[in-house]
Amino acid sequence: MIGKLTRVPLREVWKHEALDFTTWMLENIEVVGDIINLNLSNAEREKSAGSFNVDLVAEDDMGGLVIIENQLEKSNHDHLGKVITYLTSLEAKTAIWIVADPRPEHVRAISWLNESSSASFYLLKIEAIRIGDSSPAPLLTLIVGPSEEARELGKKKKELAERYTIRKDFWSQLLEQSKSMTKLHSNISPSEHNWIGTSSGKRGLNLNYSVTQNNSTIELYIDRGRECEEENKMIFEELHKEKENIENTFGKALEWQSLEGKRACRIKSVIEGGYRDEEEKWSGIHKNMIETMIRFNKALQPHIKKLQI
Repeated sequence: MIGKLTRVPLREVWKHEALDFTTWMLENIEVVGDIINLNLSNAEREKSAGSFNVDLVAEDDMGGLVIIENQLEKSNHDHLGKVITYLTSLEAKTAIWIVADPRPEHVRAISWLNESSSASFYLLKIEAIRIGDSSPAPLLTLIVGPSEEARELGKKKKELAERYTIRKDFWSQLLEQSKSMTKLHSNISPSEHNWIGTSSGKRGLNLNYSVTQNNSTIELYIDRGRECEEENKMIFEELHKEKENIENTFGKALEWQSLEGKRACRIKSVIEGGYRDEEEKWSGIHKNMIETMIRFNKALQPHIKKLQI
């Protein structure tokens, strides 16, 4: 015979959160440890954290502090703030938040904390159940906890955010230095993306700077919009006919890319040095990029002006 499982209101089992539920937790701390695969011991109640008191503090296998915050109701911002405050005040490395009803925004917040910090955060849901006429029993469910995947994801997000900041600084300094050398890019703003550009004077023909971690590029990017692939290729071929003259004026060979399978085309020159170089080297890299762009534009402009577009 299989019994019927029913849920019991939490306040019927533990009438008072601090006096009843926290006391039960203190006496049954291993139940929480089993759910999150941690050996918890030496649990204490109401440990001071500044002007607040933590519901429970325990230790893990390595003697590290673990703070536990209980909430027999729907999760709220106040308790999330307490979890973070207690963790930092006691310099703990692990926080466990036990709630009756985890709100989606707090699940996301705990996931974000696991991605973004060196501490470990666990969000558990507490329910009370009985089977048939049995006594009520606790049911703890892990909603979200730390993982290597979350740590790697957090590290990747941090690297991406850092990349955007560094690139914007890189472009800001290039554009500032460019003001005293040419007016070509005087009307554009720095970007967090890997390229910035301005019109060559003909629609869809842009003079761009682009940058990677280790290299920089100056280019003419030919893209006059949707359904203009044939026109883009025609413009590229017209300029390619003048390849020898253009490269002689420029002073070195260029890369001519018709970009098969794409509607755009480009003509470019690659320069050593990118945004991951030491910032002290940026000025030299920028000077090289700007001087190259000036020569590049000078070599191309007579032929761009002749285009019948």
